[in-house]
Amino acid sequence: MQERSATLSFDGQRGLAYTHSFVARSIAERVLGRVAIMSNVSPLEPDEIEDFDELFGEIALMAGFVPNSLLTMARRPGLTRGFMALTTAALREGTVDDALKAMVAHMASAAAGCRYCEAHTAAIANGRGVTDDRIAAIWDFEHDPRFSDAERAALCLARDAAQVPNAVTPAHFDALHEHFDDGEIVELVGVIAMFGFLNRWNDTLATTLEEHPLAVAERTLTKRGWSVGKHDIA
Repeated sequence: MQERSATLSFDGQRGLAYTHSFVARSIAERVLGRVAIMSNVSPLEPDEIEDFDELFGEIALMAGFVPNSLLTMARRPGLTRGFMALTTAALREGTVDDALKAMVAHMASAAAGCRYCEAHTAAIANGRGVTDDRIAAIWDFEHDPRFSDAERAALCLARDAAQVPNAVTPAHFDALHEHFDDGEIVELVGVIAMFGFLNRWNDTLATTLEEHPLAVAERTLTKRGWSVGKHDIA
C-alpha cells in the first residue's frame, strides 16, 4: 500500500472575538521558535504579518498554533483571505456532521499522498471526536464495522475523487443519495476539492509539520505506513 498522507488543524467555538489576540501572537511565536523551517518557501514570522490578528488570531487561540501552510500563504494576504473564507464555508458550515467532514478530508489527503495534510486532518478529526482507533482504521472503511453505510459512501467518494485520474463514477452518487441530499453532497465535494488545493500546496512547498499534528499522526497513522518525510523539522 502506497504511503499516503494532511491541513488546517483547528476546532472550537465559532465566532471567537479577537479581543485577546496578543495571546494568539504569543502562542504562535512560542511554537514557531521551536521549529527550524526546511520548507521550500519559509513561513513568515507573526510579527512580519501586518494583519496577523485579523487573519489568524482565532486559529491561534483555539489550536495553540498557526499552521505553517497559512504562514507561508500570508505572503499574499489576498490569497489567504480567500482561502480562509473557503475553509470556513467548507469545514464549519452546512448540515453534514463535522466529524464526517474531517474524516472525508483525511481520506482525500491520504489518497492524494500529502503526509502533511494527512497528519493535520487526523488531528482535526481527533478534535471533533473521532477516536484514535477509527482514524487508524479509516483506510479499511469498506469492511470495518466501526464505519456506517453513510460514512462508507462519503469516504469512498473522497478516496476515489482524490485519485489522478479521478475515479468517481455514477455509482458513487447512487450510494451517496441513499444518505445525503444534493446540498450535503455539495458540502462533501467542497471539502474534497478544498483539500485538493491544500494537498498540492503543502506537498509542493514541503511545508514543515507542527508538533501537535505530528504527535497525533505518530499515534494513529504510523502503523499503516505514514511517516513525516519531507515535512520534518531540521
